[in-house]
Order: sequence, then structure tokens, then C-alpha cells
Amino acid sequence: MAQKKKNYWLGFDLGGTKMYAALFDERSKKTAEIRKRTKGRDGVEAGLTRMVEMVRELCEESHLNMAQISGMGICCPGPLNLETGVLVEAANLGWSNVPIKSYFEKNLGIPVAIGNDVDIGVLGEYYMGAGKNHRCVLGVFPGTGIGAGCVYEGKILRGKTKSCLEMGHIQVQPNGPLCGCGKYGCLEAVASRLAIAAEAAKAAFRGQAPHLLANTKLKLSEIRSGALKSAIEAGDSVVEQVVRDGARWLGTGVAVMVNILAPDVIVLGGGLVEALPEIFLKEVAETARNRCMPAFAASINVKISQLGDDAGVIGAALLARDAAKT
Repeated sequence: MAQKKKNYWLGFDLGGTKMYAALFDERSKKTAEIRKRTKGRDGVEAGLTRMVEMVRELCEESHLNMAQISGMGICCPGPLNLETGVLVEAANLGWSNVPIKSYFEKNLGIPVAIGNDVDIGVLGEYYMGAGKNHRCVLGVFPGTGIGAGCVYEGKILRGKTKSCLEMGHIQVQPNGPLCGCGKYGCLEAVASRLAIAAEAAKAAFRGQAPHLLANTKLKLSEIRSGALKSAIEAGDSVVEQVVRDGARWLGTGVAVMVNILAPDVIVLGGGLVEALPEIFLKEVAETARNRCMPAFAASINVKISQLGDDAGVIGAALLARDAAKT
């Protein structure tokens, strides 16, 4: 039997609660995938070994050997040193200072590229999702914090050794609430899912959101995207107002980025946006148009991400492909 040609690319999304790997052929078509949950806070060695096993299992199921894989991209949460290939910290995993690039190159024998999870997700959307056929794509993902990334003419906007675009730490309220970074009034402190959930919990405590109260018992960890959506659908109008307020603040941050980057398209993603897309599309777009320079207002184009969970593995495989070209 003739051996399959090389030019398979592997994307790996190292999430906080799950790991997801996928193979793509030379036409960027996904040919196989594997998903596994992390086992609590795996130690570094156990976690890396598990990742290597997933890659080998994926190749075995696809009847490929490692010599047929042209490269691997890894989508990493947390700050990275892009020059040395080190994962500086992954808080959800309890990892720090992990030489992730060199580890996988040594253990798999293939070229490896690593990138920040938000940057890589935006790269995926640029090539194959909501940002396809655009020159400059800004991605904004409200979650526990607010992740943002920009791809310009196929290249991730980044610093010399690290990712950039910390949009969540734009100051929008000089005397606003304390942010996790230690500063006051950051966008993240008023527009992240965590900030929106905290405001919704206050409303429930005051008796203004009975459905949210009944379903979550005021446990902040339970007030996630689905719970907010259910409360709104059940008639908790104050929860809807809280979400709209957060979306408007997000639009304020987007306006700042529009003034700086003039992106062709702004892609919104993450669980909260996917749960309540109509609210976020309307409020973010309207607020951004009202707050940016008038010359940019008419060109603002806001879309919901199209790739969902696949954005990370697609972007990671494309990152590996692009790294091989350069």
C-alpha cells in the first residue's frame, strides 16, 4: 500500500478543563479528532505525557506515523514566552515555566509552534470563520476575563516575546471597581462574564431576579452563560439589563480598538456571546459606532464567531503551517 503523503498538520488546544487535538490535511480539512478532559490539576509531567499519548493515539487511529506530520501547533492558555517557547503560567492547570515547545519537539520529533489561545482562535476565524476574506480581524472574547487578539494580513499582532492586545485592561472607569490585575476601572471589571454574573447575583440577592435565585442559590460559580440566558428567558428583566450594560461597556472597549486598528471586522466569541448573540451584536455594535471617531463609525462590522470550539485547533494547525513557511 502506498504511504500517505506528508503535509498533515496537527492542532492541539490545551484548555483548562479539556484537551482537544485534531488532524488536518493539506487542504485544511479536519480528518480526525480526539477530546479528553483534564484529570483535575494534573502535574506538569503527567499532563504533558497525556498530551503526547493523545497525539500518538490520534495518529494511530488515522494510520499515520509521525514522519507524515509536517508540524504541530499548540493553543495555550495564559502568558507565553514566544521567543523561547515557554508556557509561563497556566493558572487553571497549575503549571508554570513549562518549556512546552522543546518538550514536544523532543518527544514527537516534529516542528512545534505555540501561541496564546485567544490569538490562535482569532487566527482560525481569520482563515476559516467569521473573519475570512478580511484584511484586519479583531477578535473579542468575554469570559472570566476579556481576551482579545488581532490578525493583520495573516499575521498575529504580537510583541517581540509575548502576546499583546490586553483589551480587558483598558481603563474605562477611572474610579471604577477593582480589577484582578490590581488596577481600578478596567474593562474586564465591568464587562467580563464574571463581572456580569456578580452584578446579576446582587440583583438576585435583592429579590429582583427570582428565577436566577431559584436556579443558582446565589453561588457565583453557578451563574454561568446558560444560567443567565435561562433567567432572561424566564422573565428576569433585570438580568437582561445587567447583560446589556456589560455589552455596552464591551462596545466602549471595542470603540477604542477601532480608533487604533480600524479593523475590517470585529468577531465576538465565547460562551456568553454564543448564549446571547442578539444582545451582544446589537449593544456592542451600537455603542462602538457611538463612541469611536465618526470617520470609522460606518465601517464597523461586528460578527459572531463561526468556529466555536474548533477555533483553537484550526488556528493552531494553521499557526504550524505558517511557521513552516517562514
